[in-house]
Amino acid sequence: MTSTSCKEIAQEVLDQCIAGNPPDELPRVLVEEPCGLALFSILVEGLADRFEPALCDAYVRLFSQAIACVRDDAEPASLIARYERIRRPSLISHDPRRVFVLSRVTLGADVAVTSVLLAAAKQRFPQAEILFAGPQKNYELFAGDPRIHHAPVFYKRGGIRDRLAVWDDLKALLAAPDSIVIDPDSRLTQLGLLPVCAEDRYYFFESRAYGGETTRTLPELTAAWAAETLGIAGAKPYVHPPGPWPPAPGPHTAVSLGVGENPAKRLPDPFEEELLALLSRSGTPLYIDRGAGGEEADRVTRAAERSGVNAAFWDGSFAGFAAIIAGARLYVGYDSAGQHVAAECGVPLVSIFAGFPVPRMFDRWRPTGDRCHVIRVDRPDIRKVLAQVAAVVS
Repeated sequence: MTSTSCKEIAQEVLDQCIAGNPPDELPRVLVEEPCGLALFSILVEGLADRFEPALCDAYVRLFSQAIACVRDDAEPASLIARYERIRRPSLISHDPRRVFVLSRVTLGADVAVTSVLLAAAKQRFPQAEILFAGPQKNYELFAGDPRIHHAPVFYKRGGIRDRLAVWDDLKALLAAPDSIVIDPDSRLTQLGLLPVCAEDRYYFFESRAYGGETTRTLPELTAAWAAETLGIAGAKPYVHPPGPWPPAPGPHTAVSLGVGENPAKRLPDPFEEELLALLSRSGTPLYIDRGAGGEEADRVTRAAERSGVNAAFWDGSFAGFAAIIAGARLYVGYDSAGQHVAAECGVPLVSIFAGFPVPRMFDRWRPTGDRCHVIRVDRPDIRKVLAQVAAVVS
């Protein structure tokens, strides 16, 4: 089985689901290597990114079969029946000693979604210990908040066996007495499908279906769910990295050209080098994030070199770059975690939003606010987008 064949099979299943005719059985080959990447990047993300309730149902039925293929203690009918119960919001009526809030694993989702639930949990449970359960790099976004403690969880990306390896660790961690678990549609639980604690201690926000056909953003929908479940109205996204917060204002423009391993979010060359040249003409120093290294860092460095700009680069943690964003005069980037940090911090921003499969994904993930300028890219016309950026910057 080749990588190309895996992609074709995953795409065929996705197309059937989108057409309203999901297969009764998940092709077993998608559970085996080397098809693990296609299972998640094409089928699972393809179903989730459309924010369509019917596709949530298809995901539950098909992925419960995938789990059962690799875990003897999982049975699809039982997983599905449990999911039908936990997807219905219910009011939390007691005051636990510990509140675990699960990470969404991706940084942008932890800002736009998870942080809203952290904020609501702090207000609803003033005497409880609030624990962020997730990777260290994600926790660093909140490590400066004395109310938020860390419950480290290592999540390995790869095939389904790699991703399910966290299940037993989660069950042990979340068995803490007198505790509840708030799950914001986390990858740790495979979007709520993995039972990690007793149902009467588990509260699940089905972000892919909640809000139905509305055009509301994910932070707005998360706040609505928090009001319905925790009884706390008006919760908003926030970040609080270590160190002085908020940071002192600086003279710079913060730039992120990261796309989170999704090349569809990029515009074709020479867009990035021309964007940097355009931004530098304002006379404001540029501070550019090079991400976690590798291809992204090389691409960003080449774009800066070709543009001829004299820019500073950030090669550290995303939490450190969040502080740079918070102190910036302007933030510019693709649809990524940086735009959500800028929106939360009230920093004027230009978000170049491309690569979304359906309009509802754009509606859910776009940043909002008086200082948010979102350029929706339905077709990658770099001259048109550069002109729109120039109009905003000027």
